[in-house]
Amino acid sequence: MTSGQLNSEELSALVIEALDDVKAQDIVKLDVRDMTTVTDFMIVASGTSNRHVQALVDNVAEKAKAAGHRPAGVEGEAGGEWVLLDLQDALVHVMLPKVREFYNLEKLWSLGSASGKAASEH
Repeated sequence: MTSGQLNSEELSALVIEALDDVKAQDIVKLDVRDMTTVTDFMIVASGTSNRHVQALVDNVAEKAKAAGHRPAGVEGEAGGEWVLLDLQDALVHVMLPKVREFYNLEKLWSLGSASGKAASEH
């Protein structure tokens, strides 16, 4: 990692702040460092509509770029019900509440954590 780039803790804090700025609902940060090498944190949040989901993702991507952390990719923008923003050290899942309830990522990723530190509600 080059100096000037955020570490995963700083990046996840920036993501949560960016989500808060645009009124995301039910933001949860999952520490998955002990469960996968793909990412350090997963941040899950809900938007109230397809447009709100897109606005949340756009704000996170913009703040991350401004901090020198370019997104590696975005999936799901066409539908707007579940958008995944890949920031490498943090994966950001923004969903409509019905989609979030159906997939229940918080429970799925908390199963592997015996330490109980996987889910921390913001």
